Amino acid sequence: MASPPLRLWAWARSIRAPSGAVLRQRKTLRSQAARARASLPIVQRFDFPTPLDVAMLSQLNRRHSLRWMAAMGAWTALMSARPASAATANAQPWAAQHIAMAWRPGAAPAEDNDPTAFRIGVLQLDWDGQRADWRRTHQVPSRPHGLTPDGEGGFYAVAARPGDWLVHVAADPSRPLRWLRPGRDESSTRTLNGHLLLSNDKRWLYSSETARTGGAAWVVQRDASTLRAESAWRLPGVDAHQMLFDTDDKHILIALGGVPRDERGRKLPGRPMEPALLRLDTATGAITRRWALGDPRLSVRHMAWSVDADQPLLGIALQAQHDERHERRSAPLLALWNGETLSIAPCPTPDYEGYAGDICAGPGGSFLLSAQRSGRALLWHPDAPDELTTLGELQEVCALSSWREASGTGLLMGAGRGLARWQANQARMLPWPEALAPDNHFTLL
Repeated sequence: MASPPLRLWAWARSIRAPSGAVLRQRKTLRSQAARARASLPIVQRFDFPTPLDVAMLSQLNRRHSLRWMAAMGAWTALMSARPASAATANAQPWAAQHIAMAWRPGAAPAEDNDPTAFRIGVLQLDWDGQRADWRRTHQVPSRPHGLTPDGEGGFYAVAARPGDWLVHVAADPSRPLRWLRPGRDESSTRTLNGHLLLSNDKRWLYSSETARTGGAAWVVQRDASTLRAESAWRLPGVDAHQMLFDTDDKHILIALGGVPRDERGRKLPGRPMEPALLRLDTATGAITRRWALGDPRLSVRHMAWSVDADQPLLGIALQAQHDERHERRSAPLLALWNGETLSIAPCPTPDYEGYAGDICAGPGGSFLLSAQRSGRALLWHPDAPDELTTLGELQEVCALSSWREASGTGLLMGAGRGLARWQANQARMLPWPEALAPDNHFTLL
């Protein structure tokens, strides 16, 4: 039985300009985009893994780019940092990229604690050559989850909850992997929750953890050179997940999922939830502020800071935990924190199943969300806060990443059968180099 197709949108509205210009042009741009969507075959269905798909999409872009360029001229100019009139219909060369990722080889399912089923490694993406190749692969003792660049071409990886390993993979392949098993090596009474945070000076590595008894959430400060714990701070709640630094390197923002779990990491149904955003002082371990949404069944999971915005915003991907499916289906996907208040983004979320698997910064203060269970990559922008724009429809889309360069901001979307890249007026796809099940996150190196 054929897998559901991948569909990529080759359009988008203007997302950043002087605010007055945006207000004056938004209606015009929306109508142009609507006409383009109605009149052009810009959404195509492809069976992902064949190289022909990539060639077909490239031809589609070339054939129709001049016709839909008017509808996205402002987007192109702002994304590519050059006048829209200078853009051409020809695809521009893209340099190779390297991502650190986690996956399970093959199509067969496996238990999270299967010691032979999971891998981490480095994948080279040759966009112009239309191929992806492994540069490093390493077997890990259980399912991996978060991946953190070390700033020197290598990365850290950590086990998914309830995890008991973390590892540093140096950029130099001749250097051995540096492992830590907290339960064995430190007699730790906690398990790892799947996310790490590296300080800007690369001295400290922070891990979110859970007490084996009682389930209390903790943040542990580790020496990045040895991986060993130096300090541990208990949090007011359960299910700590991703962490990011606040606007300084002295406070950590913690996504407290609030989902009660047993010792194997399974949800405990019927228990009350208290998700929150916490702010922790790294000098003392004290929680200085706590914010919560009005609906306690919206679990706070993953976060990203906006870039190129007038005011920095923290975007928070939500995962609905309501008992009734009809409540989950229309539950919000995105919360926003402006430094003082935490609120739900005012955009409607029909039939997105209330589940955002990942989030990353987009251009001009926007955020890209992966609505994994509905197979959509969705763009939110502060100049159109009541809308979500579908950038792509991909089976099992989850892992996201973004970057900035002279040619414009780029967005990378990982899905069940490959990757999609969206940058300025170009969109391309690559299949995975083998049959595999990717985990929820990857990171650019």
